[in-house]
Amino acid sequence: MPVEFLGIAATGDGSETTARTTAAFDRDYTLRLARAHEDHGWDRVLFAYAAGAPEPAAAAAFLASHLDRLQILLAHRPNVSYPTFAAKTFATLDRISDGRLTVHFITGGNDHEQRREGDFLTKDQRYERTREYIGIVKKAWTSHEPFDHEGPHYRFEDFVSDVFPVQQPRPAVSFGGSSDAAYAAGGAEADIYCLWGEPLARTAEQIERVREAARAAGRSETPRIQVAFRPIIAPTEELAWEKAHRTVAAIRARRGADRPGTTPENAGSRRLIEIAEAGERYDRALWTPTAAATGGAGNSNALVGTPETVAEALLDYHDLGVDILSARGYHLLDDAIDFGRYVIPIVREEVAKRDAAKAAEAARAAEAARAEQAERDRHQLIAVQA
Repeated sequence: MPVEFLGIAATGDGSETTARTTAAFDRDYTLRLARAHEDHGWDRVLFAYAAGAPEPAAAAAFLASHLDRLQILLAHRPNVSYPTFAAKTFATLDRISDGRLTVHFITGGNDHEQRREGDFLTKDQRYERTREYIGIVKKAWTSHEPFDHEGPHYRFEDFVSDVFPVQQPRPAVSFGGSSDAAYAAGGAEADIYCLWGEPLARTAEQIERVREAARAAGRSETPRIQVAFRPIIAPTEELAWEKAHRTVAAIRARRGADRPGTTPENAGSRRLIEIAEAGERYDRALWTPTAAATGGAGNSNALVGTPETVAEALLDYHDLGVDILSARGYHLLDDAIDFGRYVIPIVREEVAKRDAAKAAEAARAAEAARAEQAERDRHQLIAVQA
């Protein structure tokens, strides 16, 4: 199974550990960080979405016009535009990028964040809207004849786009979440299902939930699986763990060590907190205090160790069926370079070896089956002649 790597397309240099020194959208930094990913073996970068943050589609268009290879994962919330308008925006961006776009649809797991931009639907209503929205976007990408739509959230007549994606039949759709509603929506609509990094056993359970949801939706193919981590690497294990503890101290200092936390609304963050409360270290390298320090905010569980240790940990997830590995360090630029130099080549080389071994084994099995069939045919011919 091929493996891909997803990084972050930040438009400024701030992180959980470091105050921003750039503008919210800094052209030079955005391009510099993206080039670091492209030059060091990453496949794609994520333009995230947040209320009040720079508009990601415009930033992605800027990046696409300056780089030739790096693929783009564009986060989009259905509450911020009408689906027919969004479909045209995405198709145009796919044209600008010459077919390098994937769209990540965000339903929204926090009521306060959603209401900042006028979205007052309940969580279940948001998931219903997202499924309807994705269906309209897919149809707008592929239908060359005018069509009508009347659903719970959207109604229009006689729409047909004049701009279509480069990718045929359409760009891929990415989706994430850890609730029952998320599994149902993503299992039905997603080409890629995104998970936050959890212990191997719990990740395996989530993958099976996604596959079950896809089967329940009548799909013959299940979504590809993406899992996200915060890598903390150093030349030795001792140095890596020292770096990890410094990282958590910096997160706490930035957030306010004594600030009381609140229980997150979304299921994914609640899972991260539950895992952190049950233990700090899991499996080969998973470390939860980074998630605990942020209150389970987003992609926040770390993989700690030497590049070799972190690569082996990522391969453990690949063995579960994960073929897109998302990683974002706390010093965005330096960590993107270091991860690309020291971790990605190890993972790619080992995956290639394993894939070659599987192909060789499959070829041997096929040859043995052909020989066995030939022997049966020979015996049958002898029996007929006798």
